[in-house]
Amino acid sequence: MGEIISGRALSKEIREEVRIKVEELKATYKAVPHLAVVLVGEDPASQSYVKAKERACAKAGMKSTGIIKSDSISEEELLEIITGLNNDPEVHGILVQLPLPKHIDENKVIDAIDISKDVDGFHPLNIAYMHLGREAILPATPKGILTMIKSKNIELKGKDAIIIGRSNIVGKPVAMLLMKEHATVQIAHSRTTNLKEKCLRSDIIVAAVGRPNTVTADMVKEGAVVIDVGVNRVDGKLCGDCDFENIKDKASFITPVPGGVGPMTITSLLQNTIECFERLMRNARKI
Repeated sequence: MGEIISGRALSKEIREEVRIKVEELKATYKAVPHLAVVLVGEDPASQSYVKAKERACAKAGMKSTGIIKSDSISEEELLEIITGLNNDPEVHGILVQLPLPKHIDENKVIDAIDISKDVDGFHPLNIAYMHLGREAILPATPKGILTMIKSKNIELKGKDAIIIGRSNIVGKPVAMLLMKEHATVQIAHSRTTNLKEKCLRSDIIVAAVGRPNTVTADMVKEGAVVIDVGVNRVDGKLCGDCDFENIKDKASFITPVPGGVGPMTITSLLQNTIECFERLMRNARKI
């Protein structure tokens, strides 16, 4: 049986490190990182995610502020809220929970967030800097995936990897991060042909399409590393994009759902908030 990479266990370990780091920052700067989360509407999944972020901040000793608005809010009003947060020196990280109502342009909202407070790493400049190999705030889920892989000392250099899913939030950034670690990366998507053959040639499979059983055991070669990013609900139970039960004996390492990549996303968000805080504090001292 392959080794399970528990995001829940790794997250617990890292969050303790984060808590200690926050205490050190408080002693140095007489302040703690402050994350502002803007939630528009009443989507249950988004509400649950925002509450999880608030609890994580509290346990880490960080400050968090939730700004909850009706889905009838205008785009102009939302942009005004973001401008206010950008200009507030006591706010170090800004996150607007997606998705937004259809009458609001998500790109315009993301673009409006100050790049120095962009804890989600979605701002076009952060994405560009990441692709250029410059200092950047990394998107939380891809960052968490790379952290999980490195936690097991899995060799990436020279390995063949396939990313199933080409979203701007997960697929494309994961591909870039793996390439920076010298893996040879292929991105697959809904129009990819011969997916099974491509997966069988891969040392690392990252499934991020949001469709159950996208990756089955006959698509995985012996000893491959399987990272399951999908979150689906089948017959009332959470599952990923991979057939975990039948793949786990073939893979050398595999992530479960739930308890895999999910917990690492919020943990990476905490790390990003600290990064933003430290940069803002250093820059303030230079003025």
